[in-house]
Formats: sequence, C-alpha cells, structure tokens
Amino acid sequence: MRLSTVILPIHRWAEGQKIWRRAEDLGFHAAYTYDHLSWRSFRDGPWFGAIPTLTSAATSTQSMRLGTLVTSPNFRHPVTLAKDLITLDDVSDGRVTLGIGAGGSGFDAMTLRRSDEEPWTPRERADHFDEFVPLLDQLLREPSVTHEGRFYAAHEARNIPGCVQRPRLPFAVAATGPRGMGLAARYGQAWVTTGDPKLFETGTPEQSVQAIRGQLTRLEAACEAAGRDVAELDKVLLTGFTPDRPLDSFDAFVDFAGTHFALGFTEIVLHWPVPDSDFAANEKVFERIATEGLTELSR
Repeated sequence: MRLSTVILPIHRWAEGQKIWRRAEDLGFHAAYTYDHLSWRSFRDGPWFGAIPTLTSAATSTQSMRLGTLVTSPNFRHPVTLAKDLITLDDVSDGRVTLGIGAGGSGFDAMTLRRSDEEPWTPRERADHFDEFVPLLDQLLREPSVTHEGRFYAAHEARNIPGCVQRPRLPFAVAATGPRGMGLAARYGQAWVTTGDPKLFETGTPEQSVQAIRGQLTRLEAACEAAGRDVAELDKVLLTGFTPDRPLDSFDAFVDFAGTHFALGFTEIVLHWPVPDSDFAANEKVFERIATEGLTELSR
C-alpha cells in the first residue's frame, strides 16, 4: 500500500519548494502535479508549468518519486516531451513516473487552436492517444527514432543518453475506455483512475465502488487480451472526484482507503490542501493521514 499526493502548480517557487519538501518529510511515496495550461476554477490565478516545477522539485527533494497526473497529447508532442522527460529523469536520478492520459475538452484542448477550430472529439482524442503512447515509448527507449504517422512525425529524433530508469521511466496510464485500457495493458507500469465522473455529484460511495470494480474487471480483460498479467500493473486511484470525502476525518480516510485497497489498488493519491477551493481540507487531519493512515490500515 502506498500513499501519495498531488500538488497543484499554483505556488511561486519560494513557497512551492516548502510544500514539496514537506511532502517528502511526511513520508509520501510520490508527489505529482497536474500538466495543464490552466485548469477549471484556477484558470484566473497562478498556474505554472509541470516540467519546470518537477525539475525544481527534483533538486529540492531526495528520495520521493515525482510525476505528472496527467500529461496528455492536447498540447504536447512526443518528441519534445521525450527530451524533457529524459532530462527530468536525469536531474531526479531516476525518480520520475509519467502519468499520461488522452486529455479532455477544457482549456488545454482550445488554447493552441484557432478560433475556427473545434476541439477534438472523444474519438479524435483516443486516435491521437493511440499513436502518442507507442511513439513516446519508442522515443524513451531508443537513441534514434524515425516515425511518420497519421498525427505525429519524428525524423532521426535523438534521445541520448536515454532515461536513468531502464528501459525507460514508467508510464501510469489514465484510462477508463477500451482503447485506453488497451494502452495501459500494453505500455503501462501502472493504471490510473479517478472513478466514474458521472457519479461525482449525484452518486453514492457504494455506487462509486461498484463502478470502479467494473473498471478493474475491464482492465483485467484488456491485460488478458494483451497477454499480460494484470497483477503486473500498479493500480492508482486519484481521489477528489468520487462521492467519497476521505479527507473529512482520519477515520473517513481509513474506511475509504481500506475499501479501495481491498479492491486491488496499490496507491492512493490525495490532493495537497488548497484553502478556499474544491481541495480545501484540514491540514492537521491531512498530515495525520499522511503519517499514520497506512499504519492504521496495516493493523
């Protein structure tokens, strides 16, 4: 069982570095950040770049893993992303996990597009993701890559010396649909879910558990189709998007975590508290969860 956190990139580094160091001091397995151009209610406030933030965090921490939850093709190209990731993996001495997903229809989908362009449909996002992940996998494994695909091209793209982690840094693939599940089964070292978004506002915790159980069943089927044992993949639950409220109290977290670890999850990710936002939480409760939560579960 692992407990991790996601730190939104909303702090100037003079303050932000204190949070990343505190996350390591509290014993979190990993600290992630979102890779967006801006995001939801934070759109009109500070929002910094994910890769520079993680690079700075790598120089401010010692052993905690670092990563994105998640990067998407919405505004990334595999060639330039691979170069950034190899650099980040080197600076962190092999502590990086790439959370990666197909992306959504929000700000990331429109910021780089002309006013007369429509955002990609769900099918188009899946089409891009289908090409993006295998090409990125190849770029991180091989010193020179040439590729001409439907959406992406690379001409003798050089990635020397490659990742510190071999054969490449791990992918945590966020997916709930069949095509994304297939990519997780073929290329992922972990699978990520936020639960069923349709249940967030009107569903119950029991309905959420049932929906997630169904996702796990579909992941197992995808792994079987790919000739892979589903047990090889870590299962990561990013909290904050289900009807549950695990940060309301220590006992609420223990109940929530116990239920989801029993489903087969190996890592639960909590949002670092952000006052006056959807991620507001009592900091003392949060820190107690970080330091005592897993110990309580193991009794």
